[in-house]
Amino acid sequence: MQTKGEIILRFEDVSFEFGHNKPILEEVTISVRRGMKVALMGQNGAGKSTILGLITGHHKPESGKVHISKGISIAIAKQVISRADMDLTVREFFEKCFKHKVYDIEPKIDEVLEIVNLKAPHDRLVKTFSGGQQARLLLASALIQDPDLLLLDEPTNNLDKAGIAHLTKFLVEYEKTCIVISHDADFLNAFTYGVLYLDIHTRKIEQYAGNYFDVVEQISARIEKENMKNAQLAKEIQENKDKANFFAMKGGQMRLVAKRMREKAETLEEEKVDVRKEDRTIRPFNIPAQYILGEIMHVSEFVIFKNHKKVARKARISLKKNQHLQLVGPNGIGKSTLLESLAKGESKGEKIADGVKVGYYRQDFSTLNFEDTIFNALISAMEKPNEQEMRSVAAGFLITGDMMNTKIGSLSEGQKGLVALAQLVLLKPGLLILDEPTNHINFRHLPIIAKALSEYEGAMILVSHVHDFVKQIRIDEVFDLEK
Repeated sequence: MQTKGEIILRFEDVSFEFGHNKPILEEVTISVRRGMKVALMGQNGAGKSTILGLITGHHKPESGKVHISKGISIAIAKQVISRADMDLTVREFFEKCFKHKVYDIEPKIDEVLEIVNLKAPHDRLVKTFSGGQQARLLLASALIQDPDLLLLDEPTNNLDKAGIAHLTKFLVEYEKTCIVISHDADFLNAFTYGVLYLDIHTRKIEQYAGNYFDVVEQISARIEKENMKNAQLAKEIQENKDKANFFAMKGGQMRLVAKRMREKAETLEEEKVDVRKEDRTIRPFNIPAQYILGEIMHVSEFVIFKNHKKVARKARISLKKNQHLQLVGPNGIGKSTLLESLAKGESKGEKIADGVKVGYYRQDFSTLNFEDTIFNALISAMEKPNEQEMRSVAAGFLITGDMMNTKIGSLSEGQKGLVALAQLVLLKPGLLILDEPTNHINFRHLPIIAKALSEYEGAMILVSHVHDFVKQIRIDEVFDLEK
């Protein structure tokens, strides 16, 4: 008999390095009790997804132990569906979640699809679903296993308002243990009561009670206290140094007093505390716009999806310099499909003017070559390659010199997003096409990104389900695909 409140997961002095010279954890000790709902937070690239990998056994610690109570089942909903799973049918995708064959799986599939608010034929291919629908499939693939410990990695990415509301309600009522990585503070506050905070600087996990807003308050109070203590010590140190100088000038016996004063100052210096470093945010930036006169893009016809079938629609959308358009509509209606066909120039009903440079930000980062190094990905975005300018732009997006030879594929999803944004700045496009640019991005960066998009002077088409983000951007026209 397993009781509520017992410890079911414990890290004991766990250290982990991701590849050579990339320490993630150093001697971390934490515990999670049965029935807890915990947010796992930290900066992009700190290693949050890696921690989930240590819990599932996908990664092994360099030292220390990960203890999981006997008989505890674990399921994870990852951030993205692997490329290998894209060609599976819905049925095959769910069958793959189990080690052994599950007879009569059909009703179970219908039940979890209902929980995530998705209607789908079981023989439909995974790759034909939109990003938002794939996010729901990922979620359902964890729920169908009915685990004792549910791990969710950025579950709200690509979900529309209805999808997030549905998921939040499910998690509020969920009685088992849950650890969630998310950059959506309001979503986390609805159901978590505990935060594991991975500090990228100390490589420790700090454990807090309360929700995210409580934690921010606790961290701010701590920083203020540490700064005050250091200011007090600095004052005392200076006083001792001044006295030491004064007595040293007197000579004779007074030199001994001066020596003691200097020693006191040195002791006080050692008492200074390292002030907790907060997550750094990206630098404010602007995306230079290519100079173009006249119409940049127009759409006279496009395709939407109704009940999984294509339906052609007529339209009159035209964009010139400095015009911002937001596309809206529920998950699966065809927003990403429309953006992609525009970017690729595949449809007769959509036209981009000749010579226009298109900056296309895709929610799955498939415009990035995962085999490329960061250096190549950024320098190749420039019309006239300039390494100094490129490195300066990259630094603003927290992409440091020692990262330049890292392959895109080995970055965290959040870091891929920052590389994609840096590419847009270096490209200087005439048309920006943005598909969910907030996915995986640390919420501290979002106001800075919103300001840059708002001030962009080229033509822009935006798809985003994050209302607070869109609210900060100048939008000239909203086009609803459903109407």
